[in-house]
Amino acid sequence: MEEVSQPLTALAWTSGQQACPKGYNMIVATMEGASANFVKGFGQRSAVYLCCSTVPESHMGQVITEIHILSDKTPLPVGCAYIGEYIDSKVSVSKKKKICVKRVPLNNVDSAICDLKLTIKNKQIGAPFLRIGDMNGLALWCKRVTVSAPKPLPKPRSVSVAMRGQSLDSNSPAQITSTDLTPNAEAEKVAAKSAGRAALPENTIYDSSNIYGISAIDGVPFAIHPMFENKLTNPTAISSNFKDLRIKTLSEIENEYNYGFVVERSTANRVPPGVC
Repeated sequence: MEEVSQPLTALAWTSGQQACPKGYNMIVATMEGASANFVKGFGQRSAVYLCCSTVPESHMGQVITEIHILSDKTPLPVGCAYIGEYIDSKVSVSKKKKICVKRVPLNNVDSAICDLKLTIKNKQIGAPFLRIGDMNGLALWCKRVTVSAPKPLPKPRSVSVAMRGQSLDSNSPAQITSTDLTPNAEAEKVAAKSAGRAALPENTIYDSSNIYGISAIDGVPFAIHPMFENKLTNPTAISSNFKDLRIKTLSEIENEYNYGFVVERSTANRVPPGVC
């Protein structure tokens, strides 16, 4: 088996190279060079080997943190599961002892098992390998490695020049993204921010020099129709629409909309036919 430095993600039984799953490495020999077949006996032709994987996608980013060899009467530890079997239907694994593993997401562990070795039962090997136990005359050893999962960094908020050009805030400078920078653009970016802050009036509500001063409509890709631009920018055009407006007094409104309900009263007082 080749030396590995990545944490193990899976451990399983296999009856040979043909049955070994893709991405798994089969342990075919012990450290002494003997066969690592766990099925032994006179005239025995079947075989069962251990195989392991370091592929992160094999178990959704989980790594093996514990391996146990249990007897048939020992209860399964919390969080552990028996390893899988990729063997022929005519071959069976020992029922007296079983191997189980505990898998934990990589982001939640500080160390994990990265390598396995097999020796004969009475063989001793030194650090950094630790003895797990023995099974069918073979001893299983493991080595741990410290893992540090990379934590995802938040993506910075950036607005392209084209999007900033659509902003209604005409006084705010266009924010330059990292893709728009040239070798001399860094100094220009700092100068643009300083100039933008100087151009803002003192009573400006939104200061687009930082994310806390960006209005809710910044970056929205829309523009006002040209037919309304003159009216919005010219106060005289707005006031001209109301030059003929005259505010009426309360008495004028009452006289104009006065209604005496004469028809309704006469109808209510009328005597229905046949009552007289």
